Amino acid sequence: MLIKSAEFVCSNTNVGQLPAPTLPEYAFIGRSNVGKSSLINALTNRKGLAKTSQKPGKTQLINHFVINGDWYLVDLPGYGFAQTSKKNRAEWEKFIRQYLTKRDNLQCVFVLIDSRHEPQRIDLNFCCWLGEQGLPFMLVFTKADKQSMVKSDQNIAKFKKALLTWFEEVPLVFLTSAETKAGTDSILGTIGEINENFVPPPSV
Repeated sequence: MLIKSAEFVCSNTNVGQLPAPTLPEYAFIGRSNVGKSSLINALTNRKGLAKTSQKPGKTQLINHFVINGDWYLVDLPGYGFAQTSKKNRAEWEKFIRQYLTKRDNLQCVFVLIDSRHEPQRIDLNFCCWLGEQGLPFMLVFTKADKQSMVKSDQNIAKFKKALLTWFEEVPLVFLTSAETKAGTDSILGTIGEINENFVPPPSV
């Protein structure tokens, strides 16, 4: 898929005020230091589209971007150790889960995981919650350029094994790097394939 345009639409915490669900939508989420904003910028080939920061937890809203006028990319707040109050974290979790369970045009959740680490309980628990809700998701392992391919493959294999204690099969996996753009074409190609079969919700 060739990205011809990527435009910011809105930031929100109220699911009822999000754009009309007329286009297919893809959410990106992960722990608050996983490199999500950098990967989104690499996917769209727009350096400043998603705001990056050295301080984890920069994203605090549901951010919608329209890509090629055809589909929405949604940047969700990261979960984990973002430097904010427990009250704020609880509010983030509430509106994130409301968004994920109520957004009729949401086609897939891309769960970002740092490839440098062995399976983390917080990532596994989130994947299990998605499974319990019946929400389709795929795994995007980030920062592949920071270590050897062998080490990344080992950590991915361990994560798959851990998931198989809850799931019958593992969802599609991508190994990516925001620096080299490795894996970005595969993600965009998968989104393009899903878009071809998108049917707007009946309420639209």
